[in-house]
Amino acid sequence: MRAVDRVMSARASNRLTASDYINALTEGTFLEFHGDRRYADDRAVKGGLGMIDGIPVTVIGLEKGKNTQERVARNFGSAHPEGYRKALRLMKQAEKFHRPVLCLIDTSGAFCGIGAEERGQGQAIAENLMEMMTLKTPILSVLIGEGGSGGALALAVANEVWMLENAVYSVISPEGCASILWKNADKMAEASECLRLTSHDLLTMEVIEKIIPEPEEDSTAFFATLKTQIVDMLRNYNAMSTEELLEQRYNRFRKYGQTVKIYSFDETPKES
Repeated sequence: MRAVDRVMSARASNRLTASDYINALTEGTFLEFHGDRRYADDRAVKGGLGMIDGIPVTVIGLEKGKNTQERVARNFGSAHPEGYRKALRLMKQAEKFHRPVLCLIDTSGAFCGIGAEERGQGQAIAENLMEMMTLKTPILSVLIGEGGSGGALALAVANEVWMLENAVYSVISPEGCASILWKNADKMAEASECLRLTSHDLLTMEVIEKIIPEPEEDSTAFFATLKTQIVDMLRNYNAMSTEELLEQRYNRFRKYGQTVKIYSFDETPKES
């Protein structure tokens, strides 16, 4: 499948959203929390506490919504600063009570409106990056659709990052990249290839740890398998000491770029 086809799949209107994952994984035990205690409750970020196979987990998802009305209310999954501050509040609460954190990422990027900038969008994202790096509890981030720019990275400083097979993860949208490189947003297919934003590209570059096959029409088996994988991961990391946990997370990001891969348009990777 071409990279641009995976981009369109990640954006598909019928794709499972964060709420679907939360409901299936927590099986009716999820209790949603609201507000950042500073400004407002951002509905693009859905977060709270739930039980996953008997383990209390703080779950935070970037929610796009299912229909037009929900998508408008959720701001199409593009969070404001108060959304990221709500997420950080819940993560610090999880740290206090020794609960692991599960982040479900599906956003084209953080909201870039004037109001969001006035309320400190960049600072809110930067604070998340800094605090998550030293959060004294296990963090797992799963890209379930789009993973766009700092809006996605603000919930992806984790011990492990997983991706759905047709999810994408990139510093910029293909249209934005095409507009910069070719002054033509219609060249998004070429830009998608250049960005190396697919799960297979990112696994090869060791940016992510796992690719999750896409769910079939009957998602029951998919969620059962995913739950088992999540529980196994959380139990492994819960067994670590705080020092081991933070060292693993630190080293995960320190190794980025140690092997430089040079790509050409013929998609042949070359080591240097």
